[in-house]
Amino acid sequence: MSDHTQDAATIDLLFRLADDELMMGHRNAEWTGVGPVLEEDIAFSSMAQDELGHAFAYYTVLHEHLGQDNPDTLAFRREAADFRNARLTALPRSDWAAAVMRQFLYDAAEQVRLEHYSSHPFAPLAQLARKFRGEEKYHLMHGKSWVMRLGSATEDSRARLQAALEALWPHALGLFEPGQGGEDAGASEAALCAGWLAQVCPLLVSSSLQVPAERTAKGQWQSRVAAVYGRYAEPAPERVALLDAMQKVYRLDPNADW
Repeated sequence: MSDHTQDAATIDLLFRLADDELMMGHRNAEWTGVGPVLEEDIAFSSMAQDELGHAFAYYTVLHEHLGQDNPDTLAFRREAADFRNARLTALPRSDWAAAVMRQFLYDAAEQVRLEHYSSHPFAPLAQLARKFRGEEKYHLMHGKSWVMRLGSATEDSRARLQAALEALWPHALGLFEPGQGGEDAGASEAALCAGWLAQVCPLLVSSSLQVPAERTAKGQWQSRVAAVYGRYAEPAPERVALLDAMQKVYRLDPNADW
């Protein structure tokens, strides 16, 4: 693989990681002040802060090492079509069951990715992955505890959690759409998806939930999933709406000092 191709693959990967974190950080921050209990209000606010910090770090690497624009420009001045986040991360805030399920499915994927990228040949990414892995494990512990808690509580809580799982499952598979920059570091997205499935399925079953059967075998990617739930399809309405809200103040005067 040429240096140019390697750079293109690494740039695409970093944008995927950064844009996912930016969107998840924004959506999790929407629970600030409206969490079901004070402890969860604080927990989701803290996770949002971590995710936004991770996005800033990835954007900084893109700027300082790979010739991309500065982090503020990448976050606030790109158009919706230029973002590479999976659709899962931008879905509007729903009920508590959906919030908990999305966080669990996403952070389990993060754990698999960060474990792999901790030995990435691009040193700045490997360093970030090793650092973030320690922070993200607490996010995953939080999601696991709530899935197990709601899954084993009442028929109503289990039914709500199952409904959230059914709705979010194909979106979660969209996290593993192959990148446009080519396969990175010899690992396929299908292999990462298989590692994710090996983590999430046993916990879901132990929480009295039924894993959606469709598209689970060997973690194989299917093009029809990519067309609806992936990263590179036509910008989904929820991404456009999120960016309109997030970028509005910045775009009023991009040259202002904040």
